[in-house]
Amino acid sequence: MPEAAAAPDLAVGFGTPWQAQIDYLRQKLRLPTERWDDIQRSAHDRAFIVAGAAKADLLADLHGAVVRAAQDGGGLAAFRKDFMSIVRSHGWAGWTGDDRASPTDGGGAGVAWRTSIIYRTNMDTSYAAGRWRQLTEPETLRALPYWRYIHSDSVLHPRPMHLAWHGLTLPAEHPFWRTHFAPNGWGCQCRITAVSRREGEASARAGLGEPPAGWDTIDPRTGAPVGIDKGFDYAPGAATDVPLRQFVQDKLITYPPAITRALTVDVNRYINATEPPAAFVRDVLTDRSRRDPLWLGFVENFEQINTVAQTDVKGFMVLLPADAPRHVQDTHGFDGGAQRPAGPEDYAKLMEVVNRPEHIDSGREKNGMKRVVLERKIDGELFHAVFEVRLGKKNRSLSLVTLVIKTAR
Repeated sequence: MPEAAAAPDLAVGFGTPWQAQIDYLRQKLRLPTERWDDIQRSAHDRAFIVAGAAKADLLADLHGAVVRAAQDGGGLAAFRKDFMSIVRSHGWAGWTGDDRASPTDGGGAGVAWRTSIIYRTNMDTSYAAGRWRQLTEPETLRALPYWRYIHSDSVLHPRPMHLAWHGLTLPAEHPFWRTHFAPNGWGCQCRITAVSRREGEASARAGLGEPPAGWDTIDPRTGAPVGIDKGFDYAPGAATDVPLRQFVQDKLITYPPAITRALTVDVNRYINATEPPAAFVRDVLTDRSRRDPLWLGFVENFEQINTVAQTDVKGFMVLLPADAPRHVQDTHGFDGGAQRPAGPEDYAKLMEVVNRPEHIDSGREKNGMKRVVLERKIDGELFHAVFEVRLGKKNRSLSLVTLVIKTAR
């Protein structure tokens, strides 16, 4: 088989829709923040932020505007118009770059700067994430196992370190790429391309097969390797498989209640769209060796749970253990037609019971573990769910013990 040639540059850009880029932007959770550096590095793979945007509906509209920018390829001017329309409709004022004396079409210098930052950063990193996804596909790695750093000739004021990395060619698994996968700063136009093993070995013979000495030295001003702007020392797209529930719960710990609730609602929107509880229950009832729990989302009314359980926790996650449906199926009898065990479709309503209960009470402790009982009437039947309160160092959860449906006699 002949040696593969270098991977051609993608025939996509900010004016051309690219599905990998769009998918990356769409899958992000909307994370309310006050500052641009409230999250760092690979956390951006899971979260969409606009500094200062803490309202859920505002953030949702801004997220939609960025996705449309990638989808429609309208460019910065179209995004700026969309951005200003959203800002006006929500009455958002005081954001960094808000120039109250600017024309209403967003022509002020502050507005132009802020919208450019939001647009360029999201387009650059999402493009890079799509590139990472493309270059790490098994077939691509087999044919093109080396990656090459390319500095853009169009930059008017090149960064010396970025220019020094031009032509550097290393194996795809080299740790250099985990921190130096472009973009490496605000407005950075560098890119990464893949080449064959033959080209990689030729680059090594030409002296371009080792990163410069001190490439991983941390600049104390930025907390990133020298030559990389603060927060840019990560490979966009490389952490999209980081467990979502742990990422979100780590953030919920530090947020005030209003922001915690807004993020919780968005997480639940995402989870409910991708995790089918009924299918999970059918599977664990068929395969009794399965032990992994299903994550259903986060509790929105955590203050009520705290009051009953005598805890002080933000961000309870809701877990459906594999054993819970089995316990319901195996042990629950009937009370003269006054109750029935839950079937697979009933578990899809658990989050409605948890987030909008009509009654909450403490349950009987077992093995030192607190329990809470939540009830809600749905379609004329009373859903009675018992949860165990688990308070691990990081994983704080309500884990279902049993679910019974109380029916009319």
